[in-house]
Amino acid sequence: MIYTGSCHCGKIAIEAEGDLEQAVQCNCSICSKKGYLLWFVPRANLRLLTPESDIATYTFNKHNIQHHFCPTCGCAPFSEGTGPTGEPMAAINVRCLDDHVDLSTLKIIPYDGRSK
Repeated sequence: MIYTGSCHCGKIAIEAEGDLEQAVQCNCSICSKKGYLLWFVPRANLRLLTPESDIATYTFNKHNIQHHFCPTCGCAPFSEGTGPTGEPMAAINVRCLDDHVDLSTLKIIPYDGRSK
């Protein structure tokens, strides 16, 4: 299935393809403070509908993950990084999907990013 999403003001728009059955709830500092609920897909399954020049990016710590956000409204619809086996991955913030996903239907997987 193809899902669309955006930041609050709509400046950053995305499409992501895949089966949305589960999401990761990480307890690291940025995920906790931003309230992320992440759906991981191969980077090839994410399509930007916005020019990359309109997207701001924040990295910290080991600089392994590019946390993308809107410079206008501050919402962060997705991040990019590398999966455990070296493949490019995208982490879609489920809370930024336009399709109003019923979170109660998802399997929520806790991840201890705080101690990594």
